[in-house]
This record gives sequence, structure tokens and C-alpha cells, in this order.
Amino acid sequence: MNVATTAPSRRDTQTSSLKPRVLIVEDETALVELLRYNLEQAGFAVAVAYDGEEALASVQEDTPDLILLDWMLPLMSGIEVCRQLRRQTSTANLPIIMLTARGEEGDRVRGLDAGADDYVPKPFSPTELVARIRAVLRRIRPALADEALSYADIVMDLVAHRVTRGGKPVHLGPTEFRLLRHFMEHPGRVFSREQLLDSVWGKDVYVEARTVDVHIRRLRIALNGDSDADLIRTVRAAGYALDAQG
Repeated sequence: MNVATTAPSRRDTQTSSLKPRVLIVEDETALVELLRYNLEQAGFAVAVAYDGEEALASVQEDTPDLILLDWMLPLMSGIEVCRQLRRQTSTANLPIIMLTARGEEGDRVRGLDAGADDYVPKPFSPTELVARIRAVLRRIRPALADEALSYADIVMDLVAHRVTRGGKPVHLGPTEFRLLRHFMEHPGRVFSREQLLDSVWGKDVYVEARTVDVHIRRLRIALNGDSDADLIRTVRAAGYALDAQG
């Protein structure tokens, strides 16, 4: 049965880019829909892969903030997916929760030894699963669970949508706010213009790469005022980073 869908609006795409992203790797369609519904209701953005190979390809294309990984998958087991992700530098610390019907102690140990951060046996309570996801994110990626971010003398209140630097208010437009939030969740990391477009504007929004330069310039002006040190580092032929050591 074909289900008609509408393309996400620019606003929807921009809003979803600020939510923690969870990749569900599960081959049971009914369970996928149950997980998707509960995670979206809890404020997460959701992507889905139905087998191990698709999961690895999805992570390479767009790394999520956490993976819900079923043990028994077509083509490649969840254990092998977990091991392969742990071998790669870019995903070595990616939060992974194993989700499986195998509940024996030996299986739990195997899952954790393979690199999983938590292990949830089926059947499970969706409410408890969401709580476990939040707990893992708080432990491993605290920026995704906090209501405020800070870096150097910049403080970003995610609830009130306010930014201060050195105790003084910084007035940002919506795009500059999202851009600064992305940098503050990944301090020191260099992002290309294309990566910033995907993460801040969204993959389905088509704007020119030079648009990033325009908003970086606006962000710098707002943050730096007349005399504050520039924390946005430009890396020639690579991109931009939030870096107090730059």
C-alpha cells in the first residue's frame, strides 16, 4: 500500500535538526513503528535501518546521536554492527543500546563486551526505554541532555533561547542560534560548509554553501562585539570550528 507523504517544510527540517537523532536498527516493522512513535513523542528525531548493512551505510552518511540496535538482523548481526562501529575512530564513542529478545546473562555480557553502552531485553516498556536513552545520552553526550550549554565565556540557555558572553546578552537570529548550538555541542571539531548545511539547515533544504559564510560572519559580529576574542576558527580549505585555542 502506498502512503502519500508530504515533504518536510523548511521550518520542520530546521526544528528536527536540533533534536537528538536516534537510529533504529530493527527488522520488525510493527516494532519499528512503535519505537518511532514513542521516540518522536519524547522529542527525538528518528531514522530507521532494517538490516546491518543498511545501518552501517546510514551511519556513514549521517551519524546519529544514538543507535537502538537489534541483535538479530538480516545480512549482519547487531553484534557485528556494534563491533565494526567501535573499530572506526569516527564512531568509536557513538552511544549504542542493544535491543533484543536474547535476555540470558551470557548474551548480555556478549553485547556489552562488543561495545554496547546498555542492553534492553524484549519485551520492554517504551517509557523505560526512553528513560534509558536519556540516561545514556546524559552519561556519554551530556550536551544533548542539558538545558544549557557553555564554552569558554559563552553560555547558551536552550530553554529560554538566550545567549550570554561574559555575562552580557548576545542577540542572535534563529539561524545563528542553531549554528552556535551545533558548534557548542561539538567544541573544537572542524565542520565543512556542507556538513554545517546538513546539520543546521537540514538535508532537504537547498541553499548555497556560501550561505554558511554569511551566517558565520553574522555570528562572529554578534559574539565578538567590539573587543572580545574571536572563538570561531576558520580552517583553510576545511571549514569552521568553535575553538578557544584557535
